[in-house]
Amino acid sequence: MDRQGNTYTFLYASVMVIVVAAILAFLAQSLKPMQDKNAAVAKKMDILKSVQIESTAADAEVKFEKYIGSNAYVLNINGEKQSGVEAFTVDLAKEVKKSDAERAYPIYECKLDNGSVKYIIPVRGKGLWGPIWGYVSLNDDKNTVFGAIFGHKGETPGLGAEITTPMFQDPFKGKQLFDQGGSFASIEVVKQGQSQGDLHKVDGISGGTITSVGVGTMLEDCLVGYEKFLKN
Repeated sequence: MDRQGNTYTFLYASVMVIVVAAILAFLAQSLKPMQDKNAAVAKKMDILKSVQIESTAADAEVKFEKYIGSNAYVLNINGEKQSGVEAFTVDLAKEVKKSDAERAYPIYECKLDNGSVKYIIPVRGKGLWGPIWGYVSLNDDKNTVFGAIFGHKGETPGLGAEITTPMFQDPFKGKQLFDQGGSFASIEVVKQGQSQGDLHKVDGISGGTITSVGVGTMLEDCLVGYEKFLKN
């Protein structure tokens, strides 16, 4: 075959594409278990952080087992525990697309060193450029926020991406999900300076309005499904 001809060039290029694709597929398959483990560890670190327990990739699994362990379960819309479903494996990205009645509602119980119990609820929604998510922990009154952390996939640095900072997250501490009459009120993210003294509002991010509103919407949409459980 003429190595200078078009046929040879085409065949050579085709073979190289196939070989490279096969190598990449092999590497992806080989690395998947490690990637899955890293994702699980990162998730445990976030859950722990929502109850103000700092951890690293090296000790997150040990601390998760110590403070939470098997005290995680899945609820239905009526606040009833569901058997046969692991809370940690629930894919919230899929669940939020379902109707409220069809969703699985995972929850984690954490017992701190001082003996107090916290309830950790995962949340997921939409920001400006992509998905946002987080974990909200509640005191044993099942109403008052103990801690909150949020993450995102592609929000604007210096604007919407600030939802991952203590400046945005810390004000959630002490806020409440139910009003004085016992009705679900959630927590609204409002413009800077408009949350003063309100137990159901926190200031949003200046210049990150859409992401801020997205967090508020996410909280309302996700937390309302736990209402019956939280009232019990």
